[in-house]
Amino acid sequence: MELLGPSVTVALLAYAVYSWGTFIYHNAIVFGFLRTNSVSTFVQEENIQYIPDTVHCEDLHYHAQSKTLFTACEDYPETRFQWFPPLTNFNDSSILKTYHGSLHVIDPETKKSQRLAVDNFDGPFVTHGIEVLTDPAQPNAVYIYVVNHLPNPEPVIAIHPSPVDVPKARSQIELFHHVIGTTTATHLRSIWHPLIRTPNDLIATSPTSLYVTNDHLYRDHGPMRFMEDVYAKAEWTDVIYLQFSLEAPSTPAETDALAGVTAHVALDKFHNANGLGHGRYENEVAIASAASGVLSISELPSSPLSKSNMSTVLSRIEFDSTIDNPSYFSDPYAGTADGVDHSGFVVAGLGKAHTLAQTRKQPDAKDPVMVWFAKPVEQEDNGNVIWEKRLLFEDDGTRIRSASSAVLVAIDPEKEKGKRKAWLFVTGFVSSSVVAVKVDL
Repeated sequence: MELLGPSVTVALLAYAVYSWGTFIYHNAIVFGFLRTNSVSTFVQEENIQYIPDTVHCEDLHYHAQSKTLFTACEDYPETRFQWFPPLTNFNDSSILKTYHGSLHVIDPETKKSQRLAVDNFDGPFVTHGIEVLTDPAQPNAVYIYVVNHLPNPEPVIAIHPSPVDVPKARSQIELFHHVIGTTTATHLRSIWHPLIRTPNDLIATSPTSLYVTNDHLYRDHGPMRFMEDVYAKAEWTDVIYLQFSLEAPSTPAETDALAGVTAHVALDKFHNANGLGHGRYENEVAIASAASGVLSISELPSSPLSKSNMSTVLSRIEFDSTIDNPSYFSDPYAGTADGVDHSGFVVAGLGKAHTLAQTRKQPDAKDPVMVWFAKPVEQEDNGNVIWEKRLLFEDDGTRIRSASSAVLVAIDPEKEKGKRKAWLFVTGFVSSSVVAVKVDL
């Protein structure tokens, strides 16, 4: 075999330097290595409000029909730092015997939160991603789906140290029903399947079907989990499609969650599949690759039962930070006042994600946040969409620690002298409260 000539060697070396240099620079931006000083957006005092009793609410949904915000909160600050599998905090699951999370509804006008009393449910409840779906048979009611990170009930986990091949957590999904305007919700059933391994976020396509992301292959802190976070080609996560009955058949308690549940892999070979959100129309969905800082705008298949790929990726939006649960803002005043449609995607993330490995166990630490807004401004002849991105809000972790979800609620232009403004609600997996900030659209 002949050796490569000097010119070919130089070209290959230059390509390798360019490829790895681009990869390293991208990661340095997304993980915040190049942000030496965290910045906080200036907000006048009357334009920022902290919503009481919203401790560690990871996800946030705006239900347009009822003009209500829904979230699921941990409620007690200690829990996240003792037991929260998504942060690989497995210190002490016994805390769940004393403390567990709850469902909350927030009035975006009064900025007040109401905990919902839940019938037929007795925890533990370690909250994460949520979904809200209008009940088609009862328009004044909703189904609420919440990821719940339970300890693995297998007796073997009591062995210390536990066997490495036995997961410490056995997460599942809780399904509730709530009538708008009331202060209660009813737990209908738990949903589990062996394909649900590291669930993060979910979207429902009907009362009895949903998609859920598995955000990691490696469940515990270590070099391989670090690798799948920082290396964009580590496409080891997936999205699962689930179908289930609204009420679990009467079976032994330990199998109730599995009864009547079927599942298949709807999308695989995805890097750090994290947040899921609805898009501009019924079949459009946004999938967040958190550690890549990339939001994939995709289209659901016409028949999910085909077991084909979950979606066709229509476009990708790259952000300069990690990102988490996406939401779509549908501008109710589009074309009025300034004549512009301000609809677009809102995503929240961390300004210095590279420090999370240390701060995840520190109750008094700060995790800087960045909230982005992206709206379509042009569609090219080949169908590609050009997205305009801008930073809506930024904080050094003082006003809000961590940001995993954000939603916009429009303000009537008549109340703002014709100006287009909205309330931006931001929450995080270790934030002490949901924060509402008035922003320009």
